[in-house]
Amino acid sequence: MPKRELDELDGYIIYRLQGDARTTSAAEIAEDFGVSPSTVRNRIKRLEEDEVIRGSHVDIDYELVGYQLFTIIFCTAPIPQREELAREALEVPGVVSVRELMTGEENLHVVAVGRSGDDLSRIGRDLSGLGLEIVEEELVHNEYTCPFHWFDPDCEDETAGDEE
Repeated sequence: MPKRELDELDGYIIYRLQGDARTTSAAEIAEDFGVSPSTVRNRIKRLEEDEVIRGSHVDIDYELVGYQLFTIIFCTAPIPQREELAREALEVPGVVSVRELMTGEENLHVVAVGRSGDDLSRIGRDLSGLGLEIVEEELVHNEYTCPFHWFDPDCEDETAGDEE
């Protein structure tokens, strides 16, 4: 059972903001959905207060600004310390995100950027210094994202959100 039920408007707001939160206005969402802009603003505020929306993020082309090494570092953290170590890894200069996994030996995926191999070596040493075991490192060529399609009201998938 989800902690917060989303109705069709909540889902549509999330879908639109995932597509482009920076330039999508409450007025545009309201007009498209057929509600008032204040309704959309109130819903966004409530989604933020309920921590459904945890922020909006800028998609940066690191290579264009001199950080040509974009890497995923696969780490193993002791289960009792996994969450704490994930948060501490975010403090390492060059680390831009950490994904905490519930299964598998490589239970933290650290995304980091650097200008040189020396940057990546330092990041690896810093992560090891926290108590993480580095299992593997992979250079990333590109990363692509899109809004979660089940929040799209035009989605053809009839099973969107259905529980078995």
